[in-house]
Amino acid sequence: MVLSGGRHRGLVLPCLAVLALAAAPRGADAYKNYTVGDDKGWYDGLTLPGVDYQAWADGIKNFSLGDFLIFNTDKNHSVVQTRNATLFKSCDYNDSGPDDTVEWSAAAPEFSKDAVTVAVPLLREGRTYFFSGNYDGEQCENGQGFAIDVAHGQGLPPDLRPPAADAPAPSAKPADGAAVLDFSHPKNVTTPSASDGDLSGDDTTSGSSRTLARICLAVMPLVTALFAV
Repeated sequence: MVLSGGRHRGLVLPCLAVLALAAAPRGADAYKNYTVGDDKGWYDGLTLPGVDYQAWADGIKNFSLGDFLIFNTDKNHSVVQTRNATLFKSCDYNDSGPDDTVEWSAAAPEFSKDAVTVAVPLLREGRTYFFSGNYDGEQCENGQGFAIDVAHGQGLPPDLRPPAADAPAPSAKPADGAAVLDFSHPKNVTTPSASDGDLSGDDTTSGSSRTLARICLAVMPLVTALFAV
């Protein structure tokens, strides 16, 4: 079958657009890891004078569900997350509720400079606060704290979603004090596929786009030949 030059020319722009989309770099919307304080780490102002974690957080601004915050610190500093603004301002979480505060990493009972890395997943939308609760709030009072706003973004990836209410019980009961969820490998979190509904990532394209791309690849040599005439 011979197509007219006009019909071929009508395919040029959409074909170029689809092929450009297919060749474009991906990953702009992927889940991200943010190292708190960048190369300065997570320390109070007495240990690291002039540190400003709020300025660091304000410079990023686009935290989303499924992202991780990476705290590089030592056993002399803790990592506490709370949704309670009053607790954050007081630098004291002793009166925290059962659902508003998590201590991701406790400080050692004795002074220690042993290095630790703490990976914290962002699991809930809205404003949340981080601070060190060590030394009765002294570290928090000396600049070791910040607030961020967590957007929905792509939503939580499957491996960070809470278990469904009707899901079968696990076969083995975790030991007393053991964490039920394992957040120890933030860099292994992958962007979900399009089958995950609103959690679709940037590595997927629609079936119609893929079909059009195949058609474009098939007809582009003919289009090129026509324009060369």
